[in-house]
Amino acid sequence: MSDRPAKSGRKQDTRFKPGKSGNPAGKRPGTRHKVTQAVEALLEGEHEALTRKAIEKAMEGDTVALRLCLDRIAPPRKDAPVSFDLPAIRTAGDTVTASSALLEAVAVGEVTPDEAGRLMALLTAHKALVETGDLEARITALEAKR
Repeated sequence: MSDRPAKSGRKQDTRFKPGKSGNPAGKRPGTRHKVTQAVEALLEGEHEALTRKAIEKAMEGDTVALRLCLDRIAPPRKDAPVSFDLPAIRTAGDTVTASSALLEAVAVGEVTPDEAGRLMALLTAHKALVETGDLEARITALEAKR
């Protein structure tokens, strides 16, 4: 920031105004990098041939090409629903039974340890909510007795 007086004798405010970019003449939204444009120009019309060649290399045993093809066909799983028997949780004590059921599901291979960790975090959060509700009910009952 500059504290030099402007020609009119006032200090010049060089800070950016709210909502204004420091480079108002920058690239417009949607503008692509020149290298990206050059690569796209080189590949123009060759997508099918390149895909066919990658498949041929994969079929010949090229592990890099095989991995590339398989990643396109079946990308790594990000998240999936988990299904196993979980007892009802109505009290904080029920979470112990539920966590035991979860550990048993891990032991028999119905649920992965990673999935179980995320589910255990949900059980812990739910237990805290149940405990809070129980405490609120007890406090309300005690206050009503007064």
